[in-house]
Amino acid sequence: MTIKVEVFSAPGCTRCGQAKDTLRKVAEEIGGGRLTWREVSVVDELDYAVKLGVLSTPAIAVNGRLVFTALPSAKKLRQTLEAEIRKTFSTPSSQK
Repeated sequence: MTIKVEVFSAPGCTRCGQAKDTLRKVAEEIGGGRLTWREVSVVDELDYAVKLGVLSTPAIAVNGRLVFTALPSAKKLRQTLEAEIRKTFSTPSSQK
C-alpha cells in the first residue's frame, strides 16, 4: 500500500514546476516506497480535476482528496504527507 499524491498543473504555469520539484524532493526524502506521485495536466484530465475541486494550479491531492489549492512550503507538504503515511500505515490490532 502506498500514498497516492497527484500534482495538478497547467501549461505555462511557473509555480507548477516549483510544486513538482518540491514534491519530488519531499518524496525522495520520505522514500521507502510508501509514496507514489504523478503529474496531472488539467488540460488532459479536466473532468477529473473538476471532480476533485481544482480551481487553480498548482494543486495537490492526496489519496484522491484535494489537500492544497496553492503551492505549499516544503515543510507543510512534508508534514501533511507524513501525517497521511502514519494514518495509512497504522493498523491498530485492537480494531476489527
